[in-house]
Order: sequence, then C-alpha cells, then structure tokens
Amino acid sequence: MKKRVMFVSSKGGHFNELMKLEPLFKKYDVSILTEKPDNKKYFKNKYKKYNIHFLLKCSNYKLVNIFKLFLDCFISLFYYIMIRPKYIVTTGAFAAGPISCIGKLFGSKIIYIETMANINTPTKTGKRIYKFADLFIVQWEDMLKVYPNAVYGGWII
Repeated sequence: MKKRVMFVSSKGGHFNELMKLEPLFKKYDVSILTEKPDNKKYFKNKYKKYNIHFLLKCSNYKLVNIFKLFLDCFISLFYYIMIRPKYIVTTGAFAAGPISCIGKLFGSKIIYIETMANINTPTKTGKRIYKFADLFIVQWEDMLKVYPNAVYGGWII
C-alpha cells in the first residue's frame, strides 16, 4: 500500500513550485490541497488525475481574511480527517499554516520547502513552520544562515 501524502500550497507561484514535485506523485497516494483558483472548472480538468481539494481564496494575512483563516482551519481539519496523510509536503503561504499545525497535532510528518523567491529573508509562513517541521528544505544555500537546521535541497525545477 502506498503512503498517503498531502501536497499543500497557496495558489500561484507556491502552487507552481509544488507541481514541480509531480514526478514524485506516482510513488504515493496523493492528495492536493490548495486555495480555490479563479477558474475552478479549468483547474479541476487540468489536474483531474489527482485527488484535489480547495480552501477558501485568501492569499494574504490581512485582517479581512482572519474570518477566512478561521474557516480554513475547519476545512483543513475536515480534509485531514478524511485523508489522514502520513506526510504533509508544503511549499507554503497562507494555505500551509492550518493543515501543517493540524497534521503535527495528529502525528503526520511535516516537510516544508521554503520558496525560491526569497534568497536571504524568511517568509512569514516559513518562520512559523520552521519551529515544528520535521524536514525544512531551503532552495538557496544562503538561507541556511536564516534557518540553520534546514537542509539545502537546491531549486525545484
């Protein structure tokens, strides 16, 4: 039986980085959790071979989105209970926080990949998840100064 792995990211660049890991998908029982895209039908068709689920569309930490974050916590909990992944792999941003915390509480291994967009400064999500990730990967060697316990993995290309 293949191990269950949930791949998580916000939409846009974080999702594009996440999908660079697609060659790994055939080795696992994969579910994808991301923010609802602008064109959900197109998105569902493009990735129809995967078990894909959507969070609310709220890609930033503005006060207006606190309510959406609260709802995303419940949505994330629902998907976590439904899927029960052994591993959660995330490239970050808004969607990564709730599911990573839930996964950690329930015993999943958390693998976080810091975005290649930041060369020497941490992201908000990276700073939060670094504290409890089981494996924290950076794509720039200079980021090891920011996250000394991270692993340099090179670029996801």
